[in-house]
Amino acid sequence: MAKVVVLGSGVVGAATGHGFGHYGHDVTLVDIDPVRVERLRSQGHDATTTLDLTGAGAFVFVSLPTPSTRDSGYNLSQLTSGLETLGKALGSAMERHTVVVRSTVPPHTTDQIVIPTLERTSGRTAGDDFLVAYAPEFLREASAKEDAVSPWMTVLASRSPEALSELTALFKPFGGELKTFDDPVVAEVIKIAHNAFNATKISFWNEMWRLCQQLAVDAGQVAGTVARSSEGSTNPAYGIRGGSPYAGACLSKDMDGLLGLARSLGLDLPLIASAQLENRIIAEGSRRD
Repeated sequence: MAKVVVLGSGVVGAATGHGFGHYGHDVTLVDIDPVRVERLRSQGHDATTTLDLTGAGAFVFVSLPTPSTRDSGYNLSQLTSGLETLGKALGSAMERHTVVVRSTVPPHTTDQIVIPTLERTSGRTAGDDFLVAYAPEFLREASAKEDAVSPWMTVLASRSPEALSELTALFKPFGGELKTFDDPVVAEVIKIAHNAFNATKISFWNEMWRLCQQLAVDAGQVAGTVARSSEGSTNPAYGIRGGSPYAGACLSKDMDGLLGLARSLGLDLPLIASAQLENRIIAEGSRRD
């Protein structure tokens, strides 16, 4: 049984704690909001407003908010503040702890913000006195607890082979596919790309839903069938090479056909139009090369 401390106990943090508790680990949830802490306690959790790392070595999962802005990307002020608190706690720790960031962060955050902040505020050295890893979450808000117990995939990244080994053993009982990387930047981009892909897929089907409405076609029948018929849905490697236009006789032709049909119906399909424009830009660049 491992000691697990979760710093930040909102949806992600509470679900993370629930998952480790399900597998028999000793879990403490930490949050600065006393109302949230009392609610967690009423639900049977060990919850506190004070971070204490003076005991046995623990896995400290950092699940603090990183809200985004259109102009500047991610606001890391709450994460940085929490890391400073964590660093001070590491400075008085008697045992070595493993810090695992769960928050969604921009690339290079682990290397350029997390580790330097922890080293500065603790007076200790990452890799020697404490270990650092990045492990993004893929939880759905409506089923976060269930997803935390039975993830379909776990991604772990650290420049420390020891941290990867420890975390692999910790997560192995959870099941699902487990992927490890020795560069945290890869995992940071994976998390951002994961959410962007899901958002793009939703936007695509919203456009198709509008088209089906205009044509008096059952959108559910269309989506349910295409989800099984499209190569991108059945072949994980389809379309991920990157940097090449889509080729062949059908794709570009039928994208133009779909856009023409939409115009005849008075519909604007900006995602489809952008995809076709991107294809032509890449194709033109390939011809110049």
